[in-house]
Amino acid sequence: MTGGGKKSGGGGGRGGLHVRVKTARKRSTSSTRWLQRQLNDPYVRRAQAEGYRSRAAYKLIELDEKFGFLKKARAVVDLGITPGGWSQVVRKANPRARVAGIDLLYCEPIEGVEILEMDFMDDAAPDALIEALGSAPDLVISDMAANTVGHPQTDHLRTIGLAETAADFAVQNLQPGGTFVAKVFAGGADRELLTVLKQNFTTVKHAKPPASRKGSPELYVIAQGFKGRRGAEE
Repeated sequence: MTGGGKKSGGGGGRGGLHVRVKTARKRSTSSTRWLQRQLNDPYVRRAQAEGYRSRAAYKLIELDEKFGFLKKARAVVDLGITPGGWSQVVRKANPRARVAGIDLLYCEPIEGVEILEMDFMDDAAPDALIEALGSAPDLVISDMAANTVGHPQTDHLRTIGLAETAADFAVQNLQPGGTFVAKVFAGGADRELLTVLKQNFTTVKHAKPPASRKGSPELYVIAQGFKGRRGAEE
């Protein structure tokens, strides 16, 4: 899932044989390592078997197992929807939920989901999402991540910036009692984001689901019990 505008159980045991990939003439060593990791990733195999579009679906499944926010959701916004795994999870957990998603990249259609192919950072995006959803959301989920440039600090700050924009959208649009779930990166640059969330939500916690790769700095922030704009000002 990109931010241009990007997933039960804790299972995923390593059944099966380890697959080794030979370096092809036109394939770089790094590409070979990535392909080998994909072929041997239990979450990738599980996603293929269970019909999810990406292994990231299990991150949302595992977060929901811990924090329980999907079953009661009725109107959901998925920021950075492509390739669609998170919205698939929402629809499976709660088929009655209305879902609207947005991404700069094309996303194959998903039954019951309105998909906007546009930049979430576009000034017109928030209103377009609410119109597509048909009401204010009671759950905003974001797996957006900035395109990396190879400099960890810069990549971290850019993704935190997306999370802050997503949080602002949630604060401006969520129904009272609603939930906000977003990707952030470990590193301490999210202090301002946490301050805003703690002012506006009853509980704010970090979690790293088992499906997140061990070497990845990604974390997820889960903010529950939106106070409503009036409640946050009191």
